[in-house]
Amino acid sequence: MEVSQIFKQKKAVYSFEIFPPKPTSMLESIERVLDGIACLNPDYVSITCGAGGSEVMGNATFNLAKRLKNEYGILPLVHVTAIHSEKEDIIAYLEELNEADMHSVLALRGDINPDRKLSVSFRYASDLIKFLKEDGRFDISAACCPEGHPESVSLEADLDYLKFKVDQGVTHLNSQMCFSNGNFYRFLDRVRKAGINIPIQVGIMPIVKTVQIERTMSLAGVEYPADFSKMIYKHSNNPEALAAAGIAYATEQIIDLVSSGVDGIHLYMMNNTETARKITENVKSVIRNVNENDV
Repeated sequence: MEVSQIFKQKKAVYSFEIFPPKPTSMLESIERVLDGIACLNPDYVSITCGAGGSEVMGNATFNLAKRLKNEYGILPLVHVTAIHSEKEDIIAYLEELNEADMHSVLALRGDINPDRKLSVSFRYASDLIKFLKEDGRFDISAACCPEGHPESVSLEADLDYLKFKVDQGVTHLNSQMCFSNGNFYRFLDRVRKAGINIPIQVGIMPIVKTVQIERTMSLAGVEYPADFSKMIYKHSNNPEALAAAGIAYATEQIIDLVSSGVDGIHLYMMNNTETARKITENVKSVIRNVNENDV
C-alpha cells in the first residue's frame, strides 16, 4: 500500500514526521523514537533529510525508512530533495528505494546549502516531480504552504505554482505547519476553486519547548494567531506549563480540523514521542469516529 491509497480508505489520515539521528546521537535515542511511535499506529511516517541541506538523500534517511517498514510494519514516506541533486544521484537513489520496495516519496526542492553546488537538473520541486512521474514507479507527495511560500511574490502566484506542481503528477499534499485553522480553511477554499482536488493534510507542530518558539518564529510566512501568541507569552518561562499548553493547543486544532472534514493531520512531532503519545490519546477517538461513521 502507498500513501495515496490510504486516503481512499480513510476520511481522516493521521501521520507523523520524524528525522534521522545525527551521527553524534546515541543509537538508543532513535530506538526510543521508533518504539514510541509504533504503538501509536500512525497511518504512515515521513522521514526528513538533514536540515539546511546537510543531507540530500543520505543513508540515514534511507536506513530509517527501511527499519520502519521492515521491523515495525509502518509505511514510510521518504523525503527526496532536488536542489543539490543531479539526475544520476536521483536515479541511483530511486533504484535503492525500488529494491527496498519503498515507493511513497515526498518530493521537495530542499533547503539551499551555500556550501553545496546547486543542481543543474532540478532547481524546483516541480522538476523533480516531473522526473519521478516519468519514472512511473513512485507515489508522489509534495508540500504546500497555507499562508504562502516565503519566496513567492503573492498568494496568487504561489497558488499558480502549486497547481503547476500538482499537475506534474502529485497525488497528495502535506502542508507546512499551521497554527491558524482559519487560515487553512481559507487556503483550502482557494485550492479547491483552482481545481486542486487531491488530498491535503494539515501540518500541526505542537510547541512544547522554548527552543521551538525561536525556531518557528524564524520561519517567514507562518502566522501566529492572538490566542497562540498569548499562550507562548504566558508560559514560555515555565517548561511544564508550556508543554501542557502546547499539547492542549495542538489537540484543539486537530479536533476542530478533523471535525470539519479535513483529509488528515500530519504531526510534526520533532522525535518527541511523549508529546505524540499525549496528543494521539487526546484525538484518537475523534479520528476513529470520523473514519468509522458517515458523518
